[in-house]
Amino acid sequence: MSSAYQHNTRILVALDCIIFGFDGETLKLLLIKRNFEPQFGNWSLMGGFLNEGEDLEHAASRILYNLTGLHNNYLEQLQTFGTVHRDPVERTISVVYYSLVNIADQDVSAIQAHNASWISLDNKPPLIFDHDQMVIAALQRLRYKAALHPIGFELLPEKFTVPQLQKLYEAIYNTQLDRRNFSRKIMATDLLLSTGEKDTNSVTKKAQLYTLNTEKYQKYLDGYYTFLPELAELTAQ
Repeated sequence: MSSAYQHNTRILVALDCIIFGFDGETLKLLLIKRNFEPQFGNWSLMGGFLNEGEDLEHAASRILYNLTGLHNNYLEQLQTFGTVHRDPVERTISVVYYSLVNIADQDVSAIQAHNASWISLDNKPPLIFDHDQMVIAALQRLRYKAALHPIGFELLPEKFTVPQLQKLYEAIYNTQLDRRNFSRKIMATDLLLSTGEKDTNSVTKKAQLYTLNTEKYQKYLDGYYTFLPELAELTAQ
């Protein structure tokens, strides 16, 4: 029996990361303005190639760290893109991940070193290859998952207000939510722990600051509870 597969065609495996952030008002993407070929001067997602002896999850985490300087962020495999001519240079399949990061935690020097910028989804420039399709798929997945599991909290600072949380979900779903209804449902989840502090940066300076109940959060992630299932109806927006 042969000790190796008989296959002479070279096919590269790439990883592309769709990195979402939230600046308090809008949902943003971390994009690269390429200073290398192909597509010099155009915008793309952050990506790289799979190294020998490296598994996919590790490679995606490496790429995320290289760009943001962050470890242990929310990272989920999305899907694989493998159209034959998707990369004009060489036959390449791309395994796509999306990640949620707190913009305030990023390593600014790492972003500058990669010629990257945070760009609002509303102002996203055309991206190279099939990267626009990847972003569309990632946004649909984020909207679906954020309705069932409270993963949106990954985009917030450690301390936050309910109005900030509402702005985040309005940005994710590109819609306005009723303030009283949203607040009531959020408080019913028992995910928020009061800090006893007020947000001094708010207009009224009366907004209560909360932190995330991490034990309860993990139970939501594990599927013990369903977060805000009614938001799933907004997934296609």
